[in-house]
Amino acid sequence: MESTRVAIVHEWLENWAGSELVIEQLIKCYPDAKIFAVVDFLSPKDRARLGGREIQTSFIQKLPFARRLFRHYLGLMPLAVEQWDLSGFDIVISSHHAVAKGVITGPDQLHVSYVHSPMRYAWDFQNTYLRQSGLHRGLRGLYIRWLFHRLRNWDVRAAAGVDAFIANSNYIARRIRKTWRREAAVIAPPVNLERFSVTQAKKDHYVVVSRLVPYKRIDLVVEAFRKMPDRKLIVIGGGTDLELVREKAGGAPNIAIKGHVSDAELQSTLGTARAFVYAGEEDFGISLVEAQAAGTPLIAYGRGGACDIVQPGVTGLLFDTQSAESIIAAVQEFEEHEKDMTPELCHQNALRFSEDLFRSRFTSFVAQQWREFMPSRSNDRV
Repeated sequence: MESTRVAIVHEWLENWAGSELVIEQLIKCYPDAKIFAVVDFLSPKDRARLGGREIQTSFIQKLPFARRLFRHYLGLMPLAVEQWDLSGFDIVISSHHAVAKGVITGPDQLHVSYVHSPMRYAWDFQNTYLRQSGLHRGLRGLYIRWLFHRLRNWDVRAAAGVDAFIANSNYIARRIRKTWRREAAVIAPPVNLERFSVTQAKKDHYVVVSRLVPYKRIDLVVEAFRKMPDRKLIVIGGGTDLELVREKAGGAPNIAIKGHVSDAELQSTLGTARAFVYAGEEDFGISLVEAQAAGTPLIAYGRGGACDIVQPGVTGLLFDTQSAESIIAAVQEFEEHEKDMTPELCHQNALRFSEDLFRSRFTSFVAQQWREFMPSRSNDRV
């Protein structure tokens, strides 16, 4: 594949998060690839992680107030990604959670889409999103419902232009099947495991590391530990739900809400924790893998990507209901079997999600798709 020309299409570049970690690794797989994104507002420090390369953006980059409000232009994004001329590339790789897979490709171009999630707020999470955003009623809510209806129609049509899908978890593969009626291979996203080492000296605290936003359900974890005053909880992360989480904590002395911390403190807190407690329904769950890399067992809600990560009874356990009561019961069950979930077993489990394995699996998949795609191109020319 040395002579093939590769384009990588991303949604938007704003903050460094899970999807940007994938782009970082894709660039290592295809160092000569050209990068396209709806907008690019990365800081110079984060852009350096992309090799300082030029990013081809869409017209949305230049619209009024795009730096702060580019998400408000969601209704224009399908049009934006359709305007790029990708005819000079043999392989197009889209990194998709909103509109990236909607780029237009020709019959002699292979389009592989790595899906972090179908557009969750337009599909099965629509009502949850509208309720949490206060948009479930009124004229503005009616407009958003109409917009999501239009986006769903476009989203299904855009899926037909993808030659092969890769899901980041079995959960997302099921959502792809339900949403677009397409099958997807599963390749877990890359996790930087070298940042974490196994800590044998555990302390008496539990921990959760997450953005504090509604669907992560950190409020439930805090509520549960408020009802367990003899157990300590440390919450690391910031976000729109910070005040709600503090309200749920109610000043309880056993709950420490630390916000953002240094990488060194994060590693230390994760490594010395008894367990990592998580109540959200994740597409995958990179922070869960990081906890395992640090040798820390998981207590997680048993839906979504956590089911791909936790080895029940060996590296953690899963609970069935998103409620404080279920978390309390899970913590009690964990403590009965805690000695069986050793740091070594947790760390070994995390090795399944290394950056090296991601690159190997991804490039092998694309190469196989290209080999199968090439004969059809050749036959057309005979």
